[in-house]
Amino acid sequence: MNRAFFKAGHPPTLLASFLYFDLSFMIWVLLGPLGISISRDLHLDPAQKGLLVGTPVLAGAFLRVVCGTLVDRFGPKKVAIACQLIVIAGLAVTWLAAPHSLAPLFGLALVLGLAGASFAIALPMASAWYPPEYQGTALGIAGAGNSGTALAALFAPALAMKYGWLNVIGLATIPMTLVLILFVLIAREAPNRRPRQSLAAFLPLLKQLDCWRLMFFYMVTFGGFVGLASFLTIYFNDQYGLNPKTAGFCTAAVVFAGSFVRPFGGALADRIGGLRALTIVYVCAAAIFGVISTGLPTIELALGAFVLGMLFLGMGNGAVFQLVPNRFPAQVGAMTGLVGMAGGIGGFYLPTSLGLVRKYLGSYNMGFLAYAGLAVIALLVVLSCRRSWKTTHAAAPADAVAQAA
Repeated sequence: MNRAFFKAGHPPTLLASFLYFDLSFMIWVLLGPLGISISRDLHLDPAQKGLLVGTPVLAGAFLRVVCGTLVDRFGPKKVAIACQLIVIAGLAVTWLAAPHSLAPLFGLALVLGLAGASFAIALPMASAWYPPEYQGTALGIAGAGNSGTALAALFAPALAMKYGWLNVIGLATIPMTLVLILFVLIAREAPNRRPRQSLAAFLPLLKQLDCWRLMFFYMVTFGGFVGLASFLTIYFNDQYGLNPKTAGFCTAAVVFAGSFVRPFGGALADRIGGLRALTIVYVCAAAIFGVISTGLPTIELALGAFVLGMLFLGMGNGAVFQLVPNRFPAQVGAMTGLVGMAGGIGGFYLPTSLGLVRKYLGSYNMGFLAYAGLAVIALLVVLSCRRSWKTTHAAAPADAVAQAA
C-alpha cells in the first residue's frame, strides 16, 4: 500500500465501510455465541437452538439481494444508515422487552439478517471510490470485516456469563451506535457511482446450469464457514462440556482461521485453476468432516480438526469466486448476488441440521457426516465440470466485489 492508493480514493469512506461491515457481521451471528445462555434460560432443545442461530443467516442470504437493489436506487450510505438504525432498534426493543419465550427472538433473528446483508452495501460503497488498479486493495480492506464473526465468539459468551445474555444484546447497541455516528460523519457517496444489476438481471442466469453449479459450490464452502461460526460455541459446550467463555475462544480460533486464509484460496485458484483448487478443497473437507463425524474423543483433537477443516473452507470461498468471472464475465455483479445468497442458505442448513440430528439421534455425528457427503457431491460436480468446461489455468480478471463477498 503506497501514497498513490490513499490519494486515489477516499480513505475515510474506506474506514467507515470496514467498521460498518465488521460490526454488522459480529451482530449477524451474535445469537450463536449467546446460544448456550439463551437455551439454558429458555429451556431450548437442540433443534430449537439450531433453528434460532441459523435464522439470521438465512434472512441475510435473501436480504443481500434486496439491499443490493436498494443501493442501486438510493445509494449505499442511505441504505446503510437505514439498515443500521433498524438493527439497533431491534436489539434495543428486545433488550427492553426482556422476552421469556422463543418466539420474540425469531423476530430479532430476522432483523439481524439485515446486518448480514451489509456486504451488499459496504463493499460497493468502498469500491466505487477506487480505480481498477486499486480495487483489490480497497476491497481487501473493506472485506476484512468478515472477521466480525470471530469477534462475536470471542467476546459475547464471556460477557453473557458476567452480565447475562439479554444485557449483552443491549450492550451491542453501544458499538453499533458509535460506528453509525462515525459512518454518518465520515462516509461519503462516490461522485460517479458505478451502475449495478437490477433484480431482473438474476432471472436469465437462473436458467443456466453453470449458475447453479457455482451456487452449490459456495453453499458448501461459505455455508460451512458461517454455519460453523454460528453453531460451534453451542457444539463445544454440549459435546465437550466447555463453559461458554472457553467454547467462545475455541470458536473464535476456528473462525479466524477460515477468515484470513480466504485470499490464499483465490491465489491458489489463480495459480492452478479454480476447479483444481476446489478439487483439493472438497477432497480435504470431505475427509476432515468425515473424521469429525466419528465423534472425536477430546477437545484438543476436535479443535485441531475444525481449524484444519475451516482452513480448507476458507480457501474454497476464494476459489469459487475465481471461477465466477471466468464463467460469467459479463454478469459478475448479478452472479455475486446469487452465489452469495446460496452461501447464506448453506449457512442456515448446517446449524439447523446439526440441531435436528442431535435432538432425534442423540449425537451430532450424522449431521457432520451429511455435510461431508455434500462435500463429496460437490467434488463430483467439480470433476464433471473439469471434463466439460474448456477453461484455462490463466488467471481471469476477477471482480473485486466478488472476491470480498
